[in-house]
Amino acid sequence: MAAALLEVMVALTILTVAGTWAVAMANQSADAIRRVREADAETRRASGFLDAVALWPREDLDRHLGDHREGGWVLTVERPALSLYTIVLSTAPDTAAGRPLGRVLLSTALFRPEAPDASH
Repeated sequence: MAAALLEVMVALTILTVAGTWAVAMANQSADAIRRVREADAETRRASGFLDAVALWPREDLDRHLGDHREGGWVLTVERPALSLYTIVLSTAPDTAAGRPLGRVLLSTALFRPEAPDASH
């Protein structure tokens, strides 16, 4: 009788541990899915903004050279060559959360030739 009771207690302990583990795994999976959906939504919004920036003429790109805060993002426009611009869109730094640098979301390069000189 005592052996049967011991077996039942061991079985209940195993079921409890397995159940707790299953619930923890389900919670972690749900959290991971939520984070992926949020990241996807943020990337889609960033892509829409970068699509608009890609339409900017040379003059607008020149006005935005450097780092500029755009909502929750940082837009970095650089001109490594006379007709070439690099655009990087990253998350804003969050020093309170221990992230002094933002995470790069999207980047691209744009070719904008100089306007032909009218005096030639």
